[in-house]
Amino acid sequence: MDQTLKDQAARVRIHLSARAAAAGARPAGRAPEAAQSKTPDGYRDELAKAAYEVFEIMVGTSLATATEGSPDFVPDFAAIVGIAGSLCGLVGLHTSFECARRMAAKMLGGDEVAAGADVQDAIGEVCNMIAGSFKGRIAGLADGCALSVPTVIIGRDFALFSLAHGEHYEVTYTFEGQPLSVTLDLHS
Repeated sequence: MDQTLKDQAARVRIHLSARAAAAGARPAGRAPEAAQSKTPDGYRDELAKAAYEVFEIMVGTSLATATEGSPDFVPDFAAIVGIAGSLCGLVGLHTSFECARRMAAKMLGGDEVAAGADVQDAIGEVCNMIAGSFKGRIAGLADGCALSVPTVIIGRDFALFSLAHGEHYEVTYTFEGQPLSVTLDLHS
Protein backbone atom coordinates (compact mmCIF):
# COMPACT_ATOMS: atom_id res chain seq x y z
CA MET A 1 0.00 0.00 0.00
CA ASP A 2 1.31 3.47 -0.82
CA GLN A 3 2.91 5.13 2.26
CA THR A 4 0.56 8.14 2.06
CA LEU A 5 -2.47 5.89 2.25
CA LYS A 6 -0.87 3.76 4.97
CA ASP A 7 -0.52 6.91 7.04
CA GLN A 8 -4.15 7.78 6.38
CA ALA A 9 -5.39 4.26 7.15
CA ALA A 10 -5.16 5.01 10.87
CA ARG A 11 -8.03 7.44 10.43
CA VAL A 12 -11.01 7.42 8.14
CA ARG A 13 -11.11 10.10 5.50
CA ILE A 14 -14.05 11.04 3.32
CA HIS A 15 -13.46 12.43 -0.17
CA LEU A 16 -16.27 14.05 -2.13
CA SER A 17 -15.54 13.52 -5.79
CA ALA A 18 -17.11 16.32 -7.80
CA ARG A 19 -15.32 15.11 -10.94
CA ALA A 20 -17.12 11.77 -10.64
CA ALA A 21 -20.60 13.29 -10.36
CA ALA A 22 -23.12 12.40 -13.01
CA ALA A 23 -23.23 15.19 -15.54
CA GLY A 24 -26.73 16.44 -16.20
CA ALA A 25 -28.38 14.67 -13.26
CA ARG A 26 -32.12 14.98 -13.58
CA PRO A 27 -34.42 16.18 -10.84
CA ALA A 28 -36.54 13.64 -9.04
CA GLY A 29 -40.00 12.93 -10.36
CA ARG A 30 -42.78 10.42 -9.84
CA ALA A 31 -42.16 6.99 -11.35
CA PRO A 32 -44.88 5.09 -13.17
CA GLU A 33 -46.60 2.24 -11.36
CA ALA A 34 -44.39 -0.29 -13.22
CA ALA A 35 -41.44 0.70 -11.03
CA GLN A 36 -43.48 0.19 -7.88
CA SER A 37 -44.16 -3.46 -8.77
CA LYS A 38 -40.50 -4.47 -9.17
CA THR A 39 -39.71 -7.26 -6.73
CA PRO A 40 -36.93 -6.90 -4.16
CA ASP A 41 -35.19 -9.97 -5.62
CA GLY A 42 -35.28 -8.15 -8.94
CA TYR A 43 -33.37 -5.25 -7.38
CA ARG A 44 -30.53 -7.58 -6.35
CA ASP A 45 -30.44 -9.19 -9.80
CA GLU A 46 -30.40 -5.83 -11.57
CA LEU A 47 -27.68 -4.54 -9.22
CA ALA A 48 -25.57 -7.59 -10.09
CA LYS A 49 -26.12 -7.06 -13.82
CA ALA A 50 -25.28 -3.35 -13.53
CA ALA A 51 -21.99 -4.06 -11.72
CA TYR A 52 -21.00 -6.76 -14.21
CA GLU A 53 -21.80 -4.51 -17.18
CA VAL A 54 -19.89 -1.50 -15.81
CA PHE A 55 -16.78 -3.57 -15.14
CA GLU A 56 -16.86 -5.10 -18.61
CA ILE A 57 -17.39 -1.82 -20.44
CA MET A 58 -15.59 0.78 -18.31
CA VAL A 59 -12.89 -1.22 -16.54
CA GLY A 60 -12.32 -3.64 -19.41
CA THR A 61 -12.54 -6.86 -17.45
CA SER A 62 -15.12 -9.30 -16.15
CA LEU A 63 -16.00 -9.77 -12.53
CA ALA A 64 -16.00 -13.27 -11.06
CA THR A 65 -18.72 -14.21 -8.62
CA ALA A 66 -17.22 -14.88 -5.19
CA THR A 67 -17.42 -18.50 -4.19
CA GLU A 68 -19.53 -19.71 -1.31
CA GLY A 69 -17.47 -19.62 1.85
CA SER A 70 -15.12 -16.90 0.62
CA PRO A 71 -13.50 -15.23 3.61
CA ASP A 72 -14.91 -11.91 4.74
CA PHE A 73 -12.72 -8.95 3.97
CA VAL A 74 -12.29 -5.56 5.59
CA PRO A 75 -12.46 -2.89 2.90
CA ASP A 76 -9.97 -0.01 2.69
CA PHE A 77 -12.12 1.90 0.21
CA ALA A 78 -15.85 2.48 -0.02
CA ALA A 79 -17.67 4.63 -2.54
CA ILE A 80 -21.29 5.60 -2.01
CA VAL A 81 -23.80 7.20 -4.36
CA GLY A 82 -27.23 8.31 -3.16
CA ILE A 83 -30.43 7.71 -5.10
CA ALA A 84 -33.31 10.13 -4.50
CA GLY A 85 -36.77 10.30 -6.02
CA SER A 86 -39.25 7.52 -6.58
CA LEU A 87 -36.69 5.16 -5.01
CA CYS A 88 -34.43 6.40 -2.21
CA GLY A 89 -31.29 4.76 -0.93
CA LEU A 90 -27.57 4.22 -1.39
CA VAL A 91 -25.47 2.23 -3.83
CA GLY A 92 -22.07 1.27 -2.44
CA LEU A 93 -18.85 -0.22 -3.77
CA HIS A 94 -16.55 -1.67 -1.09
CA THR A 95 -13.07 -3.02 -1.75
CA SER A 96 -9.40 -3.06 -0.81
CA PHE A 97 -6.83 -0.43 -1.70
CA GLU A 98 -5.12 -2.88 -4.07
CA CYS A 99 -8.38 -3.61 -5.90
CA ALA A 100 -9.20 0.10 -6.18
CA ARG A 101 -5.70 0.79 -7.51
CA ARG A 102 -6.04 -1.95 -10.12
CA MET A 103 -9.45 -0.62 -11.20
CA ALA A 104 -7.99 2.86 -11.63
CA ALA A 105 -5.06 1.50 -13.66
CA LYS A 106 -7.39 -0.39 -16.00
CA MET A 107 -9.68 2.61 -16.44
CA LEU A 108 -6.78 4.94 -17.16
CA GLY A 109 -5.10 2.50 -19.55
CA GLY A 110 -1.94 1.81 -17.59
CA ASP A 111 -0.34 -0.96 -15.61
CA GLU A 112 0.27 1.11 -12.49
CA VAL A 113 -1.50 4.03 -10.90
CA ALA A 114 -0.06 5.92 -7.99
CA ALA A 115 -2.25 6.31 -4.95
CA GLY A 116 -4.22 9.46 -4.49
CA ALA A 117 -6.82 11.37 -6.42
CA ASP A 118 -6.81 9.06 -9.47
CA VAL A 119 -7.74 6.03 -7.34
CA GLN A 120 -10.35 7.99 -5.41
CA ASP A 121 -11.93 9.38 -8.55
CA ALA A 122 -11.89 6.00 -10.29
CA ILE A 123 -13.70 4.14 -7.50
CA GLY A 124 -16.19 7.01 -7.17
CA GLU A 125 -16.82 6.96 -10.90
CA VAL A 126 -17.28 3.16 -11.00
CA CYS A 127 -19.81 3.38 -8.16
CA ASN A 128 -21.58 6.25 -9.94
CA MET A 129 -21.79 4.24 -13.16
CA ILE A 130 -23.14 1.18 -11.31
CA ALA A 131 -25.82 3.35 -9.67
CA GLY A 132 -26.72 4.90 -13.03
CA SER A 133 -26.88 1.54 -14.76
CA PHE A 134 -29.01 0.12 -11.93
CA LYS A 135 -31.55 2.94 -12.06
CA GLY A 136 -31.71 2.64 -15.86
CA ARG A 137 -32.63 -1.05 -15.55
CA ILE A 138 -35.69 -0.50 -13.34
CA ALA A 139 -38.82 0.78 -15.09
CA GLY A 140 -39.45 4.42 -14.22
CA LEU A 141 -36.26 5.05 -12.26
CA ALA A 142 -34.19 6.59 -15.05
CA ASP A 143 -36.39 9.70 -15.11
CA GLY A 144 -37.80 9.26 -11.60
CA CYS A 145 -34.55 9.44 -9.62
CA ALA A 146 -31.43 11.56 -9.37
CA LEU A 147 -27.98 10.46 -8.21
CA SER A 148 -25.78 12.24 -5.70
CA VAL A 149 -22.13 13.10 -6.10
CA PRO A 150 -20.05 10.03 -5.10
CA THR A 151 -18.54 9.98 -1.64
CA VAL A 152 -15.32 7.98 -1.18
CA ILE A 153 -14.26 6.74 2.25
CA ILE A 154 -10.68 5.60 2.84
CA GLY A 155 -9.53 3.79 5.96
CA ARG A 156 -9.59 0.47 7.79
CA ASP A 157 -12.14 -1.05 10.07
CA PHE A 158 -14.89 1.52 9.69
CA ALA A 159 -18.61 0.92 9.91
CA LEU A 160 -21.11 2.60 7.63
CA PHE A 161 -24.60 3.02 9.00
CA SER A 162 -27.33 3.91 6.55
CA LEU A 163 -30.31 5.76 7.92
CA ALA A 164 -32.41 4.19 5.17
CA HIS A 165 -33.73 1.50 7.60
CA GLY A 166 -35.01 -0.56 4.71
CA GLU A 167 -33.87 -3.45 2.57
CA HIS A 168 -30.19 -4.31 2.13
CA TYR A 169 -28.86 -6.16 -0.93
CA GLU A 170 -25.26 -7.22 -1.49
CA VAL A 171 -23.47 -8.87 -4.39
CA THR A 172 -19.91 -10.10 -3.81
CA TYR A 173 -17.35 -10.51 -6.58
CA THR A 174 -13.64 -10.85 -7.14
CA PHE A 175 -11.72 -8.55 -9.46
CA GLU A 176 -8.29 -9.87 -10.44
CA GLY A 177 -8.33 -12.04 -7.32
CA GLN A 178 -9.30 -9.16 -5.01
CA PRO A 179 -12.68 -9.18 -3.22
CA LEU A 180 -15.23 -6.43 -3.71
CA SER A 181 -18.89 -6.01 -2.91
CA VAL A 182 -21.64 -3.90 -4.38
CA THR A 183 -24.49 -2.95 -2.06
CA LEU A 184 -27.91 -1.36 -2.29
CA ASP A 185 -29.60 0.04 0.82
CA LEU A 186 -33.16 1.20 0.23
CA HIS A 187 -35.18 3.58 2.35
CA SER A 188 -38.30 1.89 3.68
